[in-house]
This record gives sequence, structure tokens and C-alpha cells, in this order.
Amino acid sequence: MSPQHTAQPLPEVFAHFDRLPNSAHVRQPIVELLFACSSSTIWRRVRDGHIPRPHKLSARVTAWRVGDLRQILK
Repeated sequence: MSPQHTAQPLPEVFAHFDRLPNSAHVRQPIVELLFACSSSTIWRRVRDGHIPRPHKLSARVTAWRVGDLRQILK
């Protein structure tokens, strides 16, 4: 018997990304979904300038501005 893979529901913020204001911020898991790539690929693309740099919101929170991501996704 093969293992069954159940589809994980999309995070609420990803499902409503188009409704977010440009000034909103999203965390790395959402960026991974938007660009359909892994964490290491996200950081490699940030380093290479293909994805904008995230903003440090606090000592332990880094997030991307929605408006910056929308410009890249056009």
C-alpha cells in the first residue's frame, strides 16, 4: 500500500495575496509559494538581486513588502 499524500490548504495570506495592500509584509513561507522554490533558492535569488531584500521588522522577524514582490512578479 502506497502512502497517501494529502494536499495542505494554502495559507490564508497566500490565498488573498491580491487583496493585501502594497505596504503589507509577508514572511518567507509565502515568498516560497509565490516563487515556487525552496528557502535556499529564495536567499540565493535575494543575493543575486532577482528578489528584493526583505526588511528586518524585529530581532527575530524578517519579511518582504508586498508591493516589492508584486513589482518582481509582473
